[in-house]
Amino acid sequence: MRTAARRGPPPPTEPACPVCLSARTAVLLAVDGRDYWRCRDCEARFLDPAQLPARAAERAYYTGHQNDVGDPGYRRFLSKLALPLLARLESPSAGLDYGCGPGPALAAMFREAGHEVALYDPFFAPDPTVLEDVYDFVVCSETAEHFHRPAEEFRRLRRLVRPGGWLGIMTCFQTDDARFAAWHYRRDPTHVVFYRESTFRHLAGSWGWSFRTPVKDVVLMQRPGPGNDGE
Repeated sequence: MRTAARRGPPPPTEPACPVCLSARTAVLLAVDGRDYWRCRDCEARFLDPAQLPARAAERAYYTGHQNDVGDPGYRRFLSKLALPLLARLESPSAGLDYGCGPGPALAAMFREAGHEVALYDPFFAPDPTVLEDVYDFVVCSETAEHFHRPAEEFRRLRRLVRPGGWLGIMTCFQTDDARFAAWHYRRDPTHVVFYRESTFRHLAGSWGWSFRTPVKDVVLMQRPGPGNDGE
């Protein structure tokens, strides 16, 4: 007896999670010509790797951002990350603004508080020498959602933090799959990976780092101190 031929496109091949590298992924949805997946382990949501934007298109989009260092509203926004981290730092400390963008306002806020801050951005401050050092703190604000290879980026971020130091991340947490299609954060064409609070809790646990969320959309992770670091 002959078996009827399959009609329609073949079933999608599940990509590995780009955040935790788990193979336990599943289709989330397709919208606006883009395909999204979810990770069953770390709970990240992500764009299909075959649909990542080109670097030239990314840079063109970023240059349209109006992030003025002196804008009080923008500084209030960044203070969600800056204030809880500043409260935990000894002064002076040495830090890195990773993904600082064309207007490094966050770095300016930490410098005004008495800390030294280096800058790195693959488009606007592409100085590889700053990635050869280690820091008391590393901040990554509104950047992690742009990572094309987040597992690689997080490995680098971990290495940049000295034992006992801090990694501070701010990104809009994804919470509701039913609202994902209409979510303004998803509609940004350069946003390709979306994290839940549980995603960062999963990562911190796998690293052996402490974890806290002082306010919504902000994560502070501390590397174990000297003698307690398994790396």
